[in-house]
Amino acid sequence: MNLKEIEKFINKQKVSFICSIDDENYPNVKAVLKPRKKNGLKEFYFSTNTSSMRVNQYKSNPNASIYFYHKGLIKYVGVMLKGKMEILTDQKTKNMIWKKGDTMFYKKGVTDPDYCVLKFTAKEGRYYCNLKTKTFNIK
Repeated sequence: MNLKEIEKFINKQKVSFICSIDDENYPNVKAVLKPRKKNGLKEFYFSTNTSSMRVNQYKSNPNASIYFYHKGLIKYVGVMLKGKMEILTDQKTKNMIWKKGDTMFYKKGVTDPDYCVLKFTAKEGRYYCNLKTKTFNIK
């Protein structure tokens, strides 16, 4: 699978997994909705609560990975990207990925101080399918 096909695969997934590192250096994985916005395979934007455990972990250690998968009847496909996670609280970025129904999670709306954006910037990835893996760089 080439990079365009990997990007197309990621675009079809409805769930993502994000991974952070806790203060004891253990990985912590969490299922989240698909990214709100992305820029190729390089940048991915997720919404979350500023007060969340994950945000505190990324503040302490920005090393991160995200994972996408699809399990069919016979075939399993997975893509892992690793890179850095930033916590963005500027209003322009918050407005960029805001969706109408988000007030369910952020009662004060798009300006809610407990609403922030996680921006993941990938540097490399690993693709798995049919018992084969391929590592690739992201430019």
